[in-house]
Amino acid sequence: MSSAPVTPVTPKRSRARRLGPGDRLFLAVVIGIPLAALLFFVWLPALASLGLSFTTWDGIDLADIHWTGLDNYQQIFTNYPPFWPAVRHNVIWLLFTALLPTPFGIFLAYQLDRKIRFTRIYQTAIFLPMVLSLAVVGFIWEIIYNPDTGLLNGILNAAGPGHHIDWLGNPDLNLWAVLVASGWRHTGYIMILYLAGLKGFDPALKEAAALDGANGRQTFLRVVFPALKPVNIIILVVTVMESLRAFDIVYVLGGGVGSKPGMELLSLLITDNIIGESSHIGYGSALAVVLLLVSLAAIGTFLVQTVRKEDQ
Repeated sequence: MSSAPVTPVTPKRSRARRLGPGDRLFLAVVIGIPLAALLFFVWLPALASLGLSFTTWDGIDLADIHWTGLDNYQQIFTNYPPFWPAVRHNVIWLLFTALLPTPFGIFLAYQLDRKIRFTRIYQTAIFLPMVLSLAVVGFIWEIIYNPDTGLLNGILNAAGPGHHIDWLGNPDLNLWAVLVASGWRHTGYIMILYLAGLKGFDPALKEAAALDGANGRQTFLRVVFPALKPVNIIILVVTVMESLRAFDIVYVLGGGVGSKPGMELLSLLITDNIIGESSHIGYGSALAVVLLLVSLAAIGTFLVQTVRKEDQ
């Protein structure tokens, strides 16, 4: 008895669902508004600063904008005394933040992740400065550094009379005093970021390392730290950006517009030239472009090296 041929059954193709008016409106709101805000508040000012950096303008009348080419950049690099001290101070700020508050925040996160007693209290106390803005942190440390009634000089005078130090007025000390205040806040930020990464870390890897005879330091350096590479990249980018765009706390502790000797930073020079007594919009825009290029170079170099290592 011959069997009838079996015809194959072809599955029905699912039709692509077309977006309705409501879906299109939702996408336009969710994507369009943030994109428009990014273009208007970030890219448009950046492009405007790039264009104005080749001009001279007092910031009042658009008819007074005059094209000068590369004169602003030439003046900055050759005939602007505060520029190179500001660059040096920005580099010091970056090295200090990367070598002290950042590793200390990582160390605190690793210790608090070991579920010690009162860990919640410690986390809250260390992270508390991050809740405050840098301007408020600056006001707090201005009280601490006060040469007459400040807490720090009071402690030093209690330890031995004659310790009257002007922490913010001395050009040899004021930058380091501001760095300590900034590091106090930055440590809590890094601690929370790294603690969040440690919460997603597989504890079985630590147990395997302990079975192999690794101590706590070896486990962290050879197992935990390499495994948290994405978090390390985020922390590095945050550290670089926080160091290069430092402004608020220096502005408060430095007494407003006008860079104090020893506290020159690129961000302060930009502010001095744009909203200072005599506005030089083109000059300030050129400084802003220099700061932007330095930031992109620092972060871009690291990201390129990281991608190359992953490809290898």
